[in-house]
Amino acid sequence: MAARRPTRWDDLVRPSLHGIAPYQPGPSLSELKERYGVDEIVKLNWNEGLFGPFPGALEAAAAEIENAWMYPEQAFSDLREAVCRWRDVPPEQVVPAHGIQSLVRTVADAFLGPGESVILPEPTYGLYAQVFAAAGASIEYVPCPELRLDLDEMATSAARVGARLVVVCDPNNPTGSLADQDEWDRFLDAVPEGCAVVVDEAYCEYVDPERRVRREDDVAGGRPVILLRTFSKIFGLAGLRLGYAIVSEPLASYLDVVQEPFNVNRAALAAGTASLQSPEVVEERRLEAAESRELLTTLLEAAEIEIQPSQANFVLARVGVDDVALADGLASRGFLIRAGSEFGMAGTVRITVAPLPLMEKAARELIAVRSSLFAGNAVG
Repeated sequence: MAARRPTRWDDLVRPSLHGIAPYQPGPSLSELKERYGVDEIVKLNWNEGLFGPFPGALEAAAAEIENAWMYPEQAFSDLREAVCRWRDVPPEQVVPAHGIQSLVRTVADAFLGPGESVILPEPTYGLYAQVFAAAGASIEYVPCPELRLDLDEMATSAARVGARLVVVCDPNNPTGSLADQDEWDRFLDAVPEGCAVVVDEAYCEYVDPERRVRREDDVAGGRPVILLRTFSKIFGLAGLRLGYAIVSEPLASYLDVVQEPFNVNRAALAAGTASLQSPEVVEERRLEAAESRELLTTLLEAAEIEIQPSQANFVLARVGVDDVALADGLASRGFLIRAGSEFGMAGTVRITVAPLPLMEKAARELIAVRSSLFAGNAVG
């Protein structure tokens, strides 16, 4: 019997997957500690909630471990009801999932076929393009003048190409910029028929309440809006992977058709539900993050580093030196930041905010490394 040749998986997978690299999380903390010879590393690179989980969240998660043998059917209802009370939306409009990344994939499965168009701002969170391109969609990018979303041009582009989806990250990642109410209303009125708007509001809890656009009202009013939220940021539960969508009830049914059943574990659901029992902590954490963000901005601006205005839990800084070298130098001092070159913005770095003492130390170390890079360039 003749030997069969090895399976050619390139010929079997969807053609749209060819040439798309998988997400690479990079080295682990233990690997980085060994590489740089440091005992501790502060993660200011992934916009996690460095202020920690809310009171009671970890205890609620731990209590669910003994129920690990059961599917979490009732726990989904508990989380829906908690979000309903907090956000004043009907529970039928809440679709839990294991993070916003999962919801982006679910939206792609529900809306997109090969060759259909999606409008994305540039720059923005890179996962959108990866997921939608893998679904076979065509991506149309709209630049962000002065690093603010150009919502008018995004609506115009959606009409021009007949887009099925427009994606808005607000506040935008990696810039931290925020759309105002007038911009949003004008944009939503201009979005063409047959096009839905996906709004990633991962950082919305960090926004000054007087400036936040309440898009739940658009969902309630029947507008073509899909809201994505997460417990990874202000709630400090990134490691448990928990998010939810707020959508119209008919769309919720479609999303539940295409996403896997029981796709959130019991511990995550319990932690999220417990977090929402203390909604006043959201405002406390927002104010803490804003104070830390302001301190970091003040310290860096004093060193003549330009900071992009932010309403998120991070700042984008124009550092005037090689951003990769700067990030590497900071890592050797125990601080991880995100080099802008990783998302097409050479000469910038993105820094997650953390409690005040960490911000003071991180700013001091960043300024020192930047000065040494300037000195090295002068010598060279």
